[in-house]
Amino acid sequence: MDKIAVLIPCYNESMTIEKVVKDFRRVLPEAVIYVYDNNSTDGTAQIAEEAGAVVRHEFRQGKGNVIRRMFREIDAECYIMVDGDDTYPAEAAPEMVRLVREHNSDMVVGDRLSSTYFTENKRQFHNFGNRLVRALVGKLFKTPVKDIMTGYRAFSYTFVKTFPVMSHGFEIETEMTIHACDKNMQIDNYVIEYRDRPEGSVSKLNTISDGFKVLRTILSLCRNYRPMLFFGIFALVFFLLSAGFFIPVLVEYLQNGLVLRFPTLFVCCTGLVVALLFFFVGMMLSTVRQKDKRDFEIFYVLIQSDYERKKNENR
Repeated sequence: MDKIAVLIPCYNESMTIEKVVKDFRRVLPEAVIYVYDNNSTDGTAQIAEEAGAVVRHEFRQGKGNVIRRMFREIDAECYIMVDGDDTYPAEAAPEMVRLVREHNSDMVVGDRLSSTYFTENKRQFHNFGNRLVRALVGKLFKTPVKDIMTGYRAFSYTFVKTFPVMSHGFEIETEMTIHACDKNMQIDNYVIEYRDRPEGSVSKLNTISDGFKVLRTILSLCRNYRPMLFFGIFALVFFLLSAGFFIPVLVEYLQNGLVLRFPTLFVCCTGLVVALLFFFVGMMLSTVRQKDKRDFEIFYVLIQSDYERKKNENR
């Protein structure tokens, strides 16, 4: 088991990867630097290896796939995950490691949005997307995380080994945040100084397509993690529509003693049944979610015991 593992997922970062590896070797001399190459065609893997990193490969394209392999293969007391584009300062890593080791943090978030991100980042749609995702996740999941999409994080062993990676691409950061929040893990924000990519380095994040993937992921995770809220909204919409169409029918009946619009009454009754179905589905899935949370707590204890055993064997 490594003391500290620095995890760098990479795809065509030949311009910056050497500097990133050397910076982290300088500030964390006791760490093992892992670069996971994701089918780069510009010599990224060779440059990283020459700079002193342990280079491995993930042949399924997508950041989520890379992180899944990283988390499965590497055991460490503390993990630092950082992008290979040299936009995050290595100097912040020792404090993030300290928060995991001494403050019992499960996840430390490198918070760009509270410092220089909006002035350094020249891509306005990226800025808008980060604000939108932060607002949505904050409202839906009541998370304390200040920067949902940051690629600079520190993790405990128990977080890494209990996190089920389901995403394939850049949605992975959102999934991490919501998982930690839902499982009541300790999350700390650490403000970092963000710098934009150097000239000639191109972002792999497509603002439109990846943005829609992130929004779709948020809705999917809301359905999975907060089913009562998700299905309750649909139940409320159908109930209000049914009630709205039923009121005129009721008024006519009270005035004339007759139901003159049977099709409208039928639609209202159908809408009410659908609303009840959504409500009870939400109720049942909420009960299942509570059981899942109890099961996770038992699993978390087992992983923590495994961590203590491996750490003692490593001494």
